[in-house]
Amino acid sequence: YSADGSRIAFISRRDSNWEIYVMNADGSGETRLTTNSAHEVDPSWSPDGTRIVFTSSRDMNFEIYVMNADGTVQTNLTKYPEAADSRASWSPDGSRIAFSSDRDRNFNIYVMNADGTDQTRLTDDPAQDSEPSWSPDGSRIAFSSERDGNLEIYVMNADGTDQTRVTDDPAQDSEPSWSPDGSRITFHSRRDGNLEIYVMNADGTNPIDLTNNSAVDQNPFWSP
Repeated sequence: YSADGSRIAFISRRDSNWEIYVMNADGSGETRLTTNSAHEVDPSWSPDGTRIVFTSSRDMNFEIYVMNADGTVQTNLTKYPEAADSRASWSPDGSRIAFSSDRDRNFNIYVMNADGTDQTRLTDDPAQDSEPSWSPDGSRIAFSSERDGNLEIYVMNADGTDQTRVTDDPAQDSEPSWSPDGSRITFHSRRDGNLEIYVMNADGTNPIDLTNNSAVDQNPFWSP
């Protein structure tokens, strides 16, 4: 969702490879923003609605790009040819971007300025850490990690300190997304045998299955 809730960015393979599209919140006005033989995925709106950060494989590896909301001025921010950089998430003030990268042999959470400078590693674990999501006040980042043997949701301070596990289930819990008021986190989980959308309090209490369907339900995002 854009910050004002009027538009939705999404990915589609309708033109043979994954590309970034936008549409109005009612489904009208679908517009393709990227036109590339590579895959373009993981779009995320900047807080002011003027830009979209996304992941692209156009450089023979996955890199974080940013473009204007109309698709113009597509710029590589990460420029790390030996790694896969993906899953970018804006800070609420638009000054920083969190992302995951395997540049140090396994995926960890990094943060950089919105222009790509000062790329800093926040997590340092031999397991896979990915899918960062900023809290609305900018103080915390939720992410998924395999450090306890299966995918679980963790929360840490925005500087990487106080990494705390907030889900505890033998199934896989991943793709966290903060509610606009910071009180809840939505995620998807296999704890009912297939992927379902759940919501819980930000401290991990009171998880509730929202979809309860035999099909695959995944990758939730809050409207503003």
